[in-house]
Amino acid sequence: MSALDANNALLNERDVQFQLYEVLNTSKLTERERFSEHNKETFDAALSTAKQIAEDLFAPHNAKLDSNEPTFDGQKVAMMEEVKLAFHGLAEAGFIAGRNDFEEGGMQLPEVIMSMCMGYFTSANASSSGYSFLTIAAANLIKSFASDTLKQQFLPSMLTGRFSGTMALTEPEAGSSLADIRTQAKPVEGQGYYHIKGSKMYISGGDHELTDNIVHLVLAKIEGAPAGVKGISLFLVPKYTLDDEGHPDQRNDVALAGLIHKMGYRGTTSTVLSFGEKEACVAYLIGEPHQGLRYMFKMMNEARVGVAMGATMIGYRGYLYSLGYARERIQGRLPSQGAHSKAVSIIQHADVRRMLLAQKSYVEGGLSLCLYGASLLDEVHTNPNSKIVEDASTLLDLLTPVIKSWCSEYGPKANDLAIQVLGGAGYTREYPVEQYWRDNRLNPIHEGTNGIQALDLMGRKIWQKSSHGLVLLNQVITQDIQKADANDERLQAWASSLKEALKKVQLVTQQLAGDMQKISPDQVLANASCYLNMLSKEVVSWLWLRQALAAQVGLVRLSGDAELDQVSKDFYEGKLQAAQYFFHWELPLMHHDAQLLLDRDNTSFEMRDGCF
Repeated sequence: MSALDANNALLNERDVQFQLYEVLNTSKLTERERFSEHNKETFDAALSTAKQIAEDLFAPHNAKLDSNEPTFDGQKVAMMEEVKLAFHGLAEAGFIAGRNDFEEGGMQLPEVIMSMCMGYFTSANASSSGYSFLTIAAANLIKSFASDTLKQQFLPSMLTGRFSGTMALTEPEAGSSLADIRTQAKPVEGQGYYHIKGSKMYISGGDHELTDNIVHLVLAKIEGAPAGVKGISLFLVPKYTLDDEGHPDQRNDVALAGLIHKMGYRGTTSTVLSFGEKEACVAYLIGEPHQGLRYMFKMMNEARVGVAMGATMIGYRGYLYSLGYARERIQGRLPSQGAHSKAVSIIQHADVRRMLLAQKSYVEGGLSLCLYGASLLDEVHTNPNSKIVEDASTLLDLLTPVIKSWCSEYGPKANDLAIQVLGGAGYTREYPVEQYWRDNRLNPIHEGTNGIQALDLMGRKIWQKSSHGLVLLNQVITQDIQKADANDERLQAWASSLKEALKKVQLVTQQLAGDMQKISPDQVLANASCYLNMLSKEVVSWLWLRQALAAQVGLVRLSGDAELDQVSKDFYEGKLQAAQYFFHWELPLMHHDAQLLLDRDNTSFEMRDGCF
């Protein structure tokens, strides 16, 4: 693969097939009623279409958009025409509605296939793909919780890409503390709607001219509502109100106060929005009053898994580029060959291979994690066994902060290593890897910072249902450990390491359960990031063990082939080597975090403001 080819390669297609069909056995989903009209060929056709659109409409303007971000002249937002063409190309191909019923114009695709399809768009152009991701998430929430009237008015146009969507949570003074939001809602007597007033910021896709209308999902408090998060309601606030035929009519009292200029994701508008400056911002209540946070968490949790996939895809793009560059860049000689030997490509240097192998372990491990999360959603939505549905939901709830935080931490780490592989060239704008890192740096921040994910995990999720989520996680991991124990010595050794990791997590969790009762929660939660890191290393190691098991099966299958497929053999052996890297280099780091927790380390907690 040349550097140019690597730049154009969005994903390793062999890895996509491996993850979907050899690790997850996605083809088996066609046995379920909802997917009975599908087969592997239709799944692959959807993937191929997504890949083609991503290559044709998204990838070509990625770098150009980074240098030509949207502008606001006080009246309208202007951006490159290519963004609109890409958005509508994706929509017309059916990907905004892809998860939905055939009757709704959807394709009834499994979540795991849709997740992979959308991954192509993010890999090609994170900024331009952001508008469709937001629209999909908003449409899913409206479908789940809005009244039939609101669904009829807004959902069809959103699913076709005629309308787009956003979520408006953050306020200038509240940040991530949703309990402190100040946006107010007042019912308009006899009209069936509310007037809201307030300000929201960091609203991605909050204003543009890509679509005929923008549907904002806004958190606000109805007058007289209970204090804190219990008083939050969710509202649908369109940029334009609709006439009797459902067409955009009057401009609503929603004003763009300004665009925020970012380090990366420059093509996705980040906005400050003012609602109700003229006291006439029409807002429609979604669901029941004071239930807004519960509804919004559905969108946020979906968005968090989407952030994880995006972080992985951007990391993957950088990995492939640096791999292609390393194969072509001639520099230096091997120590064993002397000063007069022929210069070699830098991939021949072991330290470069170390950096490439680390990237491979991060992005392919991240992809496995994201697709596993998507597969749990398919269990929740379509498995006929209610016990499996309940267990899958519990497991996904536990793993969501792990999926979001690990991928959004290690995707940028992969991009950082891609820059390092290119050396000085990687630090210049002549090569794309610096943009990949800038784009990816957002992902540990938005949709709940990784610190918030850690607090959510250690302060709430591990204790839910008497820690049943952890019990389920241990069960599924143990099943694969047992399979590895029956394999060769290398997999047995990895299984043994994972057993020790499980014991350590169990020991730490037991101590934390006691600490939560005896010690200030502020003190216990001060090291929440350690717990998140520890559990994440365990989970991703397990997923690498799953990949190793599937790779071993593949190698056994090839061994019976008289005409040995060397490319496939190399692929499987590469999986095993990446798994070895993760078990030897990454998994041991979790024991450091575990020890800090067991020691009840107070270093951060006891540091006083004045001592900085």
